[in-house]
Amino acid sequence: MTQRLFYIIFTAVLTFSSSTALFAEGASNFGLGVNYFTAIDDLSSDIDKDGFSYFISYQYRPGLIGFEANFEVLPDIYNVDAITPSAYLIVGKTLYAAVGMGIMQYDGHWANDPYYGLKLGLNLSLTESIILDVFGKYQISSKVDIDNAIDNIDTDTIYLGGAVRFRF
Repeated sequence: MTQRLFYIIFTAVLTFSSSTALFAEGASNFGLGVNYFTAIDDLSSDIDKDGFSYFISYQYRPGLIGFEANFEVLPDIYNVDAITPSAYLIVGKTLYAAVGMGIMQYDGHWANDPYYGLKLGLNLSLTESIILDVFGKYQISSKVDIDNAIDNIDTDTIYLGGAVRFRF
């Protein structure tokens, strides 16, 4: 049920953000970024608890409230490859907070439950159309079943990330 709710919300955000009314001048931006992540709990010695991920994202920010849709690639999280689509509701402009959810596909399998994220960030305009977005994120994860792991992994994760965004 939770996964179905995630797909409904994610589809609604993507549909809403792709409508022509949302492409108001300067309200949309596209970004490319990188995250450094680390698991909060200690994991077994044969599993890496930290690493880097890469993402693309779209934001629609017409005012103090906006939306963000991300597609993240985690090349080696917990020793397997993963992807995570996610969606966030953003409040603020230069200094912002966001709350959202996503779901992880790891080692070719979708997670049973979504994860939830809390984000704090800072947007710095480099030029009129280029923005530097620096943020920290706390991700509340559900249990992840990884093949060859002694136990299922059940840890929250802290992210420090940045993106270069192009306003259009």
